[in-house]
Amino acid sequence: MELAGRTVAIVGLGRSGLAAGRLARSLGARVVGNDVRDLAALAGTADEARALGLELRVGGHEDAVFADADLIILSPGVPTIPAVERAEARGVPVVGEAEFALSRCTGRVVGITGTNGKSTVTTLVGEMVARAGIPTFVGGNLGTPLADAVGTEAGSHGVLVVELSSFQLERAVSLRCHVAVLLNITDDHLDRYDGFAGYAAAKGRIFAAQRPDDVAIVPDGDALCLSLARAGRARIRTYGGALGVVRREGDTLVDSAGHAGLTLAELGIKGLHNADNAAAAVLAARAVGVDDAVLREVLTTFRGLPHRMVLVRTLDGVEYYDDSKATNVGAAVAALDGLRGRAGKVVMILGGVDKGGSYEPLRARLEQTGRAVVCLGAARPLLAAAFDGASVPRVEVESMEDAVVTARRLALPGDVVLLAPACASFDMFTGYAHRGRVFQAAVNALPEAP
Repeated sequence: MELAGRTVAIVGLGRSGLAAGRLARSLGARVVGNDVRDLAALAGTADEARALGLELRVGGHEDAVFADADLIILSPGVPTIPAVERAEARGVPVVGEAEFALSRCTGRVVGITGTNGKSTVTTLVGEMVARAGIPTFVGGNLGTPLADAVGTEAGSHGVLVVELSSFQLERAVSLRCHVAVLLNITDDHLDRYDGFAGYAAAKGRIFAAQRPDDVAIVPDGDALCLSLARAGRARIRTYGGALGVVRREGDTLVDSAGHAGLTLAELGIKGLHNADNAAAAVLAARAVGVDDAVLREVLTTFRGLPHRMVLVRTLDGVEYYDDSKATNVGAAVAALDGLRGRAGKVVMILGGVDKGGSYEPLRARLEQTGRAVVCLGAARPLLAAAFDGASVPRVEVESMEDAVVTARRLALPGDVVLLAPACASFDMFTGYAHRGRVFQAAVNALPEAP
């Protein structure tokens, strides 16, 4: 749609919404910025929106906001809004921020989604593409709004490596990923979707607009991810498992395309689950022309992202790991699986805001490998019920500092203390990064043994 002289309504004035508004204004549109928050709650955001030339209609989502809209753009995370649905029923087009932005880019798009691991893989692929000398944009759900890519070298003739959440994909129709990666699907955001099937369907939208000359990348042996990829038209490549093109065999990452493998000790990112992440990244980067020398260089030097299986300290023979980004059960289970093969056991710190999934997979793993479970935050009653009668002991605490001190008391030499909360963080912290920083500070404050 040509936007010059048209009216565009932006719903949700977070970072992505403001970037979409800036782009729409640059294309000649009149832009109305809408948010459920009032002016007092928006504070500096309202000032920024006005500076961009947006007309603000905030404090709710009234029908009048959308009465003269020619296009409605939804920011990620904006739920179903009756007034928007009524406007759509009248024939007003409604698109997500990601689709709006990417429709105005002509560079190749590598889209990466999944419940867990997508930020690590997005950053890893972005590093591979950039080191190959290709104009590169890295963003999306990872941080930088996709609208910021429009007009850049990467947006016009390079590669856009974008992390896509289920929220960004659920309305995707024409959002084309030349390379689409679906890493996994486990219970998450069930408070938003009508069950697991609805959440999985949103993830599967990453393949919807692919063409026969595009590439879909999914884990070997994952029937759900494979079925979603087959619903599209792209060529399918698999990684991991027993038959993936790039996969782990013992302590080596091997490549059946005939290229030299790496031992897991050579990989810069640690944990068995990160071997799969590395394998997915290799296939994605190779699909946009990155050569094997660059792939190997990045795999051996990339150290991962903050608060994702970061070794904080070793004290009295116990390793302390910060995986605060493990905000759902699947991620927490992956963190545990990444520690397989160690002689010691795991003291796991869990808790925060429950996200609606079952804790049973976590209980099953911890009954095999756990020394103890330390629980804190709003989800403690649910965790108590989930671990009732379990063979692994459970202790409840009031703060992260208490959790770390308690975990030290419970751990034995050779064990691991692992913060992988399986919950969101907003009951006690401003986000997973804040939670991780508090954990790291508490660990580093532990005194040496006398």
